[in-house]
Amino acid sequence: MNGPFVLAAGAPEPLGAHWDGHGVNLSVVSRHAQSIEWCVFDETGERELARLPLPVRDGDIWHGYLEGAGPCLVYGLRVHGPYDPCRGHRFNPHKLLIDPCARALLGTFTWGDAVFGYAGGTPDVASAMDERDSAPFVPKCVVTAPLPPLSERPARPRTPWNDTVIYELHVKGFTQSHPAVPEAIRGTVAALAAPSVIAYLQQLGVTAIECMPMAAFIDERHLVRHGLTNYWGYNPIAPMAVHAPYLGGGDARAMADAVDRLHDAGIEVIIDIVLNHTAEGGADGPTLTLRGLDNAVYYRLQEQHPERYVDASGCGNTLDPSEAAVIALFHATLRYWACEIGVDGFRFDLATLLGRSETGAFDADAPLWRTIAADPDLRDLKLIAEPWDASTSGALGSFPPPIREWNGRYRDDIRRFWRGDACARGAMATRLAGSSDVFDHGGRGPLHGVNYVTCHDGFTLADVTSYAARHNEANPYDNHDGSPENWSSNGGEEGDTQDKALRLLRRRRRCAMLATLALSRGVPMVLAGDELSRTQHGNNNAFCQDNALSWLDWTAIEDPMRDLRPWLARALQLRRRFRFPRVDAFFRGATAIHVDDRDIRWSEPDGSELDSAGWADTAERALGILVTGPGEGEAVNERIFLALNPGEHERTFRLPAPPGTEAWFVVLDADRPPTAAAVLACGSEVSIPPTGMLVLSDSDPARPSLAATRVATP
Repeated sequence: MNGPFVLAAGAPEPLGAHWDGHGVNLSVVSRHAQSIEWCVFDETGERELARLPLPVRDGDIWHGYLEGAGPCLVYGLRVHGPYDPCRGHRFNPHKLLIDPCARALLGTFTWGDAVFGYAGGTPDVASAMDERDSAPFVPKCVVTAPLPPLSERPARPRTPWNDTVIYELHVKGFTQSHPAVPEAIRGTVAALAAPSVIAYLQQLGVTAIECMPMAAFIDERHLVRHGLTNYWGYNPIAPMAVHAPYLGGGDARAMADAVDRLHDAGIEVIIDIVLNHTAEGGADGPTLTLRGLDNAVYYRLQEQHPERYVDASGCGNTLDPSEAAVIALFHATLRYWACEIGVDGFRFDLATLLGRSETGAFDADAPLWRTIAADPDLRDLKLIAEPWDASTSGALGSFPPPIREWNGRYRDDIRRFWRGDACARGAMATRLAGSSDVFDHGGRGPLHGVNYVTCHDGFTLADVTSYAARHNEANPYDNHDGSPENWSSNGGEEGDTQDKALRLLRRRRRCAMLATLALSRGVPMVLAGDELSRTQHGNNNAFCQDNALSWLDWTAIEDPMRDLRPWLARALQLRRRFRFPRVDAFFRGATAIHVDDRDIRWSEPDGSELDSAGWADTAERALGILVTGPGEGEAVNERIFLALNPGEHERTFRLPAPPGTEAWFVVLDADRPPTAAAVLACGSEVSIPPTGMLVLSDSDPARPSLAATRVATP
């Protein structure tokens, strides 16, 4: 569109720029602005064609309508108002702003002095605005065409929580080196839905992928100076726009098409969404979007020093979820991804910040949670909170239904147990049984927690078993970044080893942690690549490593030491077959009045029942677990026995002999080659190798539901 450019009044809703078939309506929120200009650019985004003042203000909403405009219109915003940092205002019309509701961006961000809103003095109290035009250095917004309605697309799988298995992955890193994915689409959303990738996920037993941030983000300036990038993507500039490199040259339809193909395959798509902060950073950061639109409304500012930001995110700023404008932005963002792109849920990054009151206390009845609960299109999706932030206090166990929570205590306690820590049996038992100490209140059950041993942040599973300390030398922080405590064990030698016995011990420990995860009550989440023993060589904060250090190494397939796919697939198959890991109720083992009513019992290797002295024993590490529960039919009980040996020496276990059980069938064996008739007598003894795990069932594994071949250790 080359003009003439004449704005009509338009409408205050919906927020952002929307084409109605005849023209484009633009609506933005700013309380303290004096005027807002809709800046129209040519199709390249390089030449500004017009600056059109929005003609109407309804309360805090400014809007206008451009007749004849349509999809592909390139635009930005310039906002006039007071530049007075000491009162919290940082308006600067020389800085082209990204519409916070933009659904697509054109061009890339380039660091340069013109992107900063302040001139002279310190950023906190600079009294003069910088008058250089930032337009050449920032992406422009693009009006998009509507996507096909969900009613015309494949139905959501809507996998019940008790059958859900989550697989956390990075959109680029998961397929960048995949040999069966066409090279032209590797690292893009199209690759996620490639037939070979879908088949891989299905064979593992995954029901949902959880994608790390997919919204548009930029690289921090200090990373660029070191020749690095923000690989993970937790540095957003436009929460509704898909990060352009992930689209492979296409538009949002590519993302929607990938979601559709995954839905056809029965796989749900959850995205990691960052609503707690933006890439504008602290007072010394660039003016790109909300800072210039209305800094005092969108961000939390220090009460006594409004020129400074509350930095509870650790990223320089914190959005203010008590403000109606912020909640409106959040709500519009969630609805776009869910109701137009079609994703099945969200993992909320640093979710406690989305529910903290102005005093800093966590509020389970915060406006965002109420907004989600009142929206029928959102409340039934898979909603997962990361229940901590950069402050000292988290909120694990405090989020209101229907929101589930990442269970960081599960990660730590399972790692401690399997590295052989003293007195770790009790904590491990609590985690395997569903973390009642965290979730048994307010109507919550074990499925309120998302269990994991590893996630994108920290060691991979291979590194948990190979490194005792972090090795982040490739990052520009002198190895001071990342968590100093990883609850890991190297088995006596740091990093790679050629010692065959040590490699076997590490492999068994990885297998044991994966199987523990699969057979624990709660929702399991597996980190992509753990099944292929992916290593980051001890780097536990690889957020800036967009290279082979972070990408999946597919050469591990069929490598007898690294390839754990058969083991993980088998463990997840057992989870589907047995009901006990999927029940959304806590075990009765700790509270049953009658001994025979208990559905879980904990034993020493010699078969004796654990008592208080046993739980406190600092010398004993091994643990036996007998689970009794309802099976596939109403009158059928299933019994499962788990023998766990986290120590570095072989242990002998005496098998239980409960009434009605004639023999034990081996269904998961961490060390021995598979045998068609692996049957063990009740009361007999069995040896478990170091860091080994054995799972037995009182029903015949030859039944079709258990017909998969067990993995053998080479």
